[in-house]
Amino acid sequence: MIYSPIPTSNAWRALQTSSVFFCTAFNFGTNIWTFKHRDVLNLAFGWCAVQALGRFDHTKGGHLVLWDLKLVVEFPHGALILLPSATVAHSNVPVQEGEERLSFTQFSAGGIFRFLDNHCKTEKQLAEADPMEYARLMELKTARWEMGLSLLSTMDDLTTESREGELDRRVRR
Repeated sequence: MIYSPIPTSNAWRALQTSSVFFCTAFNFGTNIWTFKHRDVLNLAFGWCAVQALGRFDHTKGGHLVLWDLKLVVEFPHGALILLPSATVAHSNVPVQEGEERLSFTQFSAGGIFRFLDNHCKTEKQLAEADPMEYARLMELKTARWEMGLSLLSTMDDLTTESREGELDRRVRR
């Protein structure tokens, strides 16, 4: 576990209890599409689940563009992708006139993790309440990117673990 459990008071009651993500966005309209962007307020090493919805011809529009990977992917109604949206630039293509594209997105905002790291205080509140703890946590943050990278698998990890059955053993733990 990366973080200790969240306090259980009503203020911390989850809006949805069956998701691993803190946040949800429903993008309704007739033709939802985005310019090239990174979701920089999301947890930098976190995943984002994006699901396409609506009535549209996915061969003519609604494509997902993953700029850093130089990929354009057909993204039909019901398709879902997990991507590190804070670090991978992405967008999607508008659909044809008269068609409808919506999206359902789940993600975890980086600010929530910062707040939890700071013992449920903002950085300003923590600095004022406990300057020594604030300094200690700021020092730990300099290596956070390394911890985040260590959570990601490489292709070698996946193929080796799969061959050796390690992945199965991890899941059973």
